[in-house]
Amino acid sequence: MSTDTFLDIARRVIAVEAEGLAQLAAGLDDSFARAVDTILSAKGRVIVSGMGKSGHIARKMAATFASTGTPAHFVHPAEASHGDLGMMAAGDVVLVLSNSGETPELADLVAYTRRFRIPLIGVASNPDSTLLRQSDVALVLPKAPEACGTGIVPTTSTTMTLALGDALAVALMEHREFSPQNFRDFHPGGKLGARLSKVGDLMHRGTELPLIAEDAAMGDALLEISQKGFGVVGVTRDGLLTGVITDGDLRRHMDGLLGLAAGDVMTRDPLTITPDALAEEAVAVMNARKITCLFVVPEDGPKAPAGFLHIHDCLRAGIG
Repeated sequence: MSTDTFLDIARRVIAVEAEGLAQLAAGLDDSFARAVDTILSAKGRVIVSGMGKSGHIARKMAATFASTGTPAHFVHPAEASHGDLGMMAAGDVVLVLSNSGETPELADLVAYTRRFRIPLIGVASNPDSTLLRQSDVALVLPKAPEACGTGIVPTTSTTMTLALGDALAVALMEHREFSPQNFRDFHPGGKLGARLSKVGDLMHRGTELPLIAEDAAMGDALLEISQKGFGVVGVTRDGLLTGVITDGDLRRHMDGLLGLAAGDVMTRDPLTITPDALAEEAVAVMNARKITCLFVVPEDGPKAPAGFLHIHDCLRAGIG
């Protein structure tokens, strides 16, 4: 096949799946709202299950729920018949995926929810299927053609199911007012966690801060710069940050430097940042001002130095 043929196939597949998503969106009704309310009313977890390709979608759906504030986990329907039914309990809600709604491996799991009155949300394309007839809430997928052309490979159906799961997760997330900080709590690792890190998460504290009093001799200031190793020292008066001494300040006052006090050399009213600011914002400020560090002060009240952030701290965390 030629490159153009491959591209034609790709565009056809995507167009068919996009049409399926459009039909899904147009066909949503009160059942979707009832599914969201059922999950919100649950005091336990959302148990998501499915077999085969639906099982892969179910795993992803459970992971998305869990990472956006709705406790959830996946239960394999075949394993459920061999003891994993014990993972479900009163207070949970069960979400089962099956395009046909007649997957035999789901029978024990569905029966268990009926026996112990655990709310069941079913997702399938056949409204008269066993799964949807047994469900407390039935979410019906439109009968859109599979994108494979033969109608036998789960393509459009799995795409629609995945999108429906994302819609549920986002509806729950927005109802719970799930914030970027909440998201970071669940994603401390990787690029997402780094991008949502706050200055207070990365800053140096306590005795690590390079600080000297305004009336201190420059000899002491140079010693503090050398010991702390940041190439800068903050200058304080009565515990408040009043200035900063950088390499540039030292060069400008080279003549008679050791006869001066820190307050004579410092640059007054230095740029600062607050602990709750995103570390990405701190990097942007440092890049814009062509500086390598920022002192951290409370957002409200006196400018008492609470921390110190160097550009290298951000780079080590994957921000930059």
